[in-house]
Amino acid sequence: MSFGRRSGLPDVEAMTPIVLVVTGRVTRAAVPGLCAELESLLYDPEGAVRDPGAGVDCDVGGVVHVDLALVEALARLGLVARRAGGRRLRLRNVPPELQSLLDLVGLADVVDVGCGAAGNEA
Repeated sequence: MSFGRRSGLPDVEAMTPIVLVVTGRVTRAAVPGLCAELESLLYDPEGAVRDPGAGVDCDVGGVVHVDLALVEALARLGLVARRAGGRRLRLRNVPPELQSLLDLVGLADVVDVGCGAAGNEA
């Protein structure tokens, strides 16, 4: 019995991910702007999807206040990512409070939070 070798590194994307950095305090008023910013990263000026194979990462390490407004923003950003070719939004530098809140409201399966927790970055 023999096993074929996988090409490339396991769980490593061939393309550089698209990264949105969220900092400060996220309010509900800021959510449409964040969604527009992500859309500008995902689509070219003609409306075609850029880099269809690239992942979508959201760095939340600079967020200073974790609340439901932030959770709402992440849920909406996740929808924007999915509409751009079925991509999943992956979170980087997730504070423990945000991880707990996402678990509590049942959104931990909507966004991937395994992309490095705060203080746990590899």
